Amino acid sequence: MKIELRSVLKSYQSIRALDYVSMQIEPGQIISLLGPNGAGKTTLIRCLAGIASPDQGSVYFNDQEFRRDRMDLRRQLYILPDIPFHIWEESVIRNIAIVLRLFEADGADAESRVLELLRDFDLLPLALRPMHSLSRGQMYKAALVAMIAADREVWLMDEPFASGMDPHGIDAFKRHTRAASGRGRTIIYSTQLLDIAERFSDRVCVIHKGEIRAFDTMAALRLQAGVQENVLEELFRQLREGNS
Repeated sequence: MKIELRSVLKSYQSIRALDYVSMQIEPGQIISLLGPNGAGKTTLIRCLAGIASPDQGSVYFNDQEFRRDRMDLRRQLYILPDIPFHIWEESVIRNIAIVLRLFEADGADAESRVLELLRDFDLLPLALRPMHSLSRGQMYKAALVAMIAADREVWLMDEPFASGMDPHGIDAFKRHTRAASGRGRTIIYSTQLLDIAERFSDRVCVIHKGEIRAFDTMAALRLQAGVQENVLEELFRQLREGNS
């Protein structure tokens, strides 16, 4: 799904979390959002998900203006916040089943698909345990299984690499995310980990004080920064020094 933001402004009292942001994202890309704390990354994700509405400007999906009442478009999006929502007393498998029912993704092959994902994320032995008995990383992996099984057109994730997942879970997440982009899914995630963003992105979006200061491939960003190593560190140094 193609995504476009046109002069999106979002303020919280006197703070401009997004300052007339414009950008275009093509289908099948993995986009990392980078920026200091409070830069506007989470607000951008919330506006894309329809959780927050822009004060000015518009968001478009496949050239259709996105509003909070456009449930047909919202059903094509899946947002996974840094602290996933779960029904804590219900089992892992029940939580996943509820998500798939909500997204009408509980067809004939849903059971086999979920079982395969639970196995891939080392969650199959925990499938019948209540969610509140899991560790933080295990709960996040359960939320990932639901997201991957629902397989919406747009995946939105806030800090997935700071979720407490073990290395096996991170590897499974990367494999399934890359496979999804190959199917044309658009994946947008925020992170503070520069090395992850550099290796696991088709394009990197650097946000600073609500503005997009860079949005391009790593090859293009290397040219912009004038260095070949530690490119993102150099860009952040330039931002700190005001040379954006």
